[in-house]
Amino acid sequence: MGRIIAIANQKGGVGKTTTSINLSACLAEIGQKVLTVDIDPQGNTTSGLGVDKNTVENNVYDLLLGECSIEDCIVETEIENQSLIASNVNLAGAEIELIGIDEKEYILKKALNKVRKQYDFIIIDCPPSLNMLTVNALTAADTVLVPIQCEYYALEGLSQLIHTIELVQDRLNPELEIEGVVFTMYDARTNLSLQVVENVKGYLHQTIYKTIIPRNVRLAEAPSHGLPINLYDTRSAGAESYRLLAQEVLHKGEEEWQ
Repeated sequence: MGRIIAIANQKGGVGKTTTSINLSACLAEIGQKVLTVDIDPQGNTTSGLGVDKNTVENNVYDLLLGECSIEDCIVETEIENQSLIASNVNLAGAEIELIGIDEKEYILKKALNKVRKQYDFIIIDCPPSLNMLTVNALTAADTVLVPIQCEYYALEGLSQLIHTIELVQDRLNPELEIEGVVFTMYDARTNLSLQVVENVKGYLHQTIYKTIIPRNVRLAEAPSHGLPINLYDTRSAGAESYRLLAQEVLHKGEEEWQ
């Protein structure tokens, strides 16, 4: 049964999409069967995996509105073992169109339950806001992985995200857990990055991944080529970091791995 991980933080620009693309691709690279679900109207995960978001016949918007089955939405990417449910700007209107629909928070969960046995991991890229799309993702997920940028305002909004997760646990998905926090855009040359890591460790009583994702030019370039970092520049620091993160996620909870 596939593990469903939502990658969420309502703060923009923290590396959610970068993490969704590259964690998915690095899990696929080590033989895991992965389905990536882009539930962000910007559709950056879709294009970052080399799929044209404007020409996909069925996407997550059609799925949420019941206009197609989940099987019709799944497209294969260029990456072996990796499939995608795409998104585009149409999804921005889904929130309004879902008003009045019964159990609208459970639409994605019900759809993913039909296919989760076919995958080892289902990775959901959430939008940078706490809206109905994010709630759908959190209701469907087993765990939430939170990317945090190593910058001064890192903790701002984090308590709000944790509050939302607790509300979802109370009312919609009691099984939901925080998978862990991963630090992104780490710059070893600055004391600030180090301070942020220490502050978050002191503040959060959550799993914090040992792998820290560096600020890396190749990571920033890869999406414009429609490739994950492990295919765009396999030896870059960004590729190595996401491979390590994939191993940590894969072996989470195994004592001999700690």
